[in-house]
Amino acid sequence: MTNDNILNNIFFSNFDMSEQEVAKVTAEAISGVDDGELFMEFCQSENLTFDDGVLKNANFDTSCGFGLRAVLGETTGYAHSSELSLDAIKRASKTVQAVKSGYEGDVSLYKSPKITTQKLYSDANPLSQIPFEEKVKLLAEIDAYLRAKDSRVKQVSVSIAGEWQAVQIIRADGHKVGDIRPLVRLNVSVVAESNGRMERGGHGMGGRSGYAEYITADKWKYAADEALRQAFVNLESVDAKAGEMDIVLGPGWPGVLLHEAVGHGLEGDYNRKKTSNFSELMGTQVAAKGVTVVDNGTIEGRRGSLNIDDEGTPTKENVLIEDGILVSYMQDRTNARLMNVEPTGNGRRESYEHQPFPRMTNTYMLNGDKSPEEIISSVKNGLYAVSFGGGQVDTTSGKFVFSASEAYKIENGKITAPVKGATLIGNGPDVMRKIDMIGNDMSLDEGIGTCGKEGQSVPVGVGQPTIRVKNVTVGGTEV
Repeated sequence: MTNDNILNNIFFSNFDMSEQEVAKVTAEAISGVDDGELFMEFCQSENLTFDDGVLKNANFDTSCGFGLRAVLGETTGYAHSSELSLDAIKRASKTVQAVKSGYEGDVSLYKSPKITTQKLYSDANPLSQIPFEEKVKLLAEIDAYLRAKDSRVKQVSVSIAGEWQAVQIIRADGHKVGDIRPLVRLNVSVVAESNGRMERGGHGMGGRSGYAEYITADKWKYAADEALRQAFVNLESVDAKAGEMDIVLGPGWPGVLLHEAVGHGLEGDYNRKKTSNFSELMGTQVAAKGVTVVDNGTIEGRRGSLNIDDEGTPTKENVLIEDGILVSYMQDRTNARLMNVEPTGNGRRESYEHQPFPRMTNTYMLNGDKSPEEIISSVKNGLYAVSFGGGQVDTTSGKFVFSASEAYKIENGKITAPVKGATLIGNGPDVMRKIDMIGNDMSLDEGIGTCGKEGQSVPVGVGQPTIRVKNVTVGGTEV
């Protein structure tokens, strides 16, 4: 069955609506405005958590609904409902048309997105691929594996989550495009104890695929071993020293700092409103030479990838910073129209209940020409940060605070003792200018990123090669 057949069955046959009727009501709702669409969604999800040797949670959910949007200038009329019916869409139509208030736009002036044939993931529903009993058995097996591995293991928490989301987008001119999006994730968390000290380690992985890719023995054992390794590393950690020092950020997940400290500032809405510290800097040097940052929603199977964004625009690879020069922002349709540029496939929303706005997909820094060993050996006294936990960022100023969940001292060019309590404090654009060595080992995270903005959460990817940043303020716990 093709995507179109599956989507037609979900949104029209199952809900006793005809495509022609829905298209007609949508066209009437969006007449006399600048832009808008009907966004219909059907989503099934599950989450199973195995904690302390028992299945603690098993949540299953099915949701469906639509969001109808009419945009005139900078003003948006939006109505949504969990009732998927022609009558509900008609009622929503009356609500969104209030946006006109005596003013008229012309939706025909802003063309619909191009149709894409890209297919970055399967249509298959991961929730139905493996029986419930086998999922529970898998979680129990991971728990038993970790407890048998080492007597220092005191607590194990394992979770598996899956989602199958179908979306259908209809515009005023009858343009119709849809997508079916699988998403899975495996998380392992371990608490280990030694000499009265307890520390935690964790590892996760996932992407837009079925469960099969992540629940093979080699994959789940890798995740379990990584969680255990991190816990044992933290058991040996010493207090981090505070001060200004050179830092080395490892490849992959440390790109979350790039995502937060720089990525949000490159989203179109902040720059149109001039609330980003990158506003009006297009074409100028905003990072060190050699730094190239891209946002790419077209990487096959990745957590942040999409065939189309949530406005129907095909995703693509967007170069944001090239050799240190700011060359592009990420755009949805509204901000692109108001800034007189093209949409970039970054219009995203959490669900049918939410309006879209510019969001990242998979955001990462490209390779340089240095080996990781060369970068480490260049630091006399500094910090090597491998993984990060929580952090806070002010998009307007670019100021950030990030906590390292795994980090080490660098002493005389060698990685030595692990440290705990290290936080990186700084300003995103300032840090970008202080990058002076870029590795050749770029990698993406293993599929765990979730991005929050204005109360909405969406799955994303991050990545980078090993990099050295000069003179960064590090907060520590050493007395």
